[in-house]
Amino acid sequence: MQQRLLLSDGQFDITINRLCYQLIENHNAFDESVIIGLQPRGVFLSNRIKNNLARILDKNIVAGNLDVTFYRDDFRRSEKIHIPSVTEIDFIIENKKVILVDDVLFTGRTIRAGLDAILSYGRPKKVELLVLIDRRYSRQLPIEPDYIGKTVDTISSEKVKVEWQETEGKDQVWLETKD
Repeated sequence: MQQRLLLSDGQFDITINRLCYQLIENHNAFDESVIIGLQPRGVFLSNRIKNNLARILDKNIVAGNLDVTFYRDDFRRSEKIHIPSVTEIDFIIENKKVILVDDVLFTGRTIRAGLDAILSYGRPKKVELLVLIDRRYSRQLPIEPDYIGKTVDTISSEKVKVEWQETEGKDQVWLETKD
C-alpha cells in the first residue's frame, strides 16, 4: 500500500485555524450558532474548532456530538452489530444556525443521516457543513460542504485516513492507494 501525506501536523493546525476564521466571518460572535460533530471522528474536529473559537472569541461556544448510526440508510444491511456512540446535545437547536462537522466527506450518506438526526432535536434556521477533507467526485448524494479544510480528488479504491492526536498520537492526513 502506498501512502501520500496530504496534511502534516503543522498544516493540520493552520487548516483548523483558517476554518475557525471563516466561521467567524459568517457567524460573528456565535450568539445564534451551534456546532455539532458527527460521531465518531467528526467529534475530534468539532472539539478542535470549538476550542479554537473559544480562545479566539474569548467566550464559550455551544457544541455537541451527534450519533447517526440508526439514521443511516445502510445500517440494516450489515451483518455486524452496530454499537451507537453517545449523542450529547444539551441545548436547543430550534431556529439556530447549525454547523455540522465531519472529518471526511465522501459519498454524502453520513451527512444525510446527520441531517435526518438533527431534525429529531428541532428545526434549525440553517444548517452548514464543515469538513476537514472533501473527496470530490465520489458523491452519491447532492451534498456539498460550506467550509473545506482541503479538497482531494480521489478514486473509489483510494482511502483518506485522518490521524488524530487523541487516538493515533499525531495529527496527519494520508491518502492510501492499494498497489
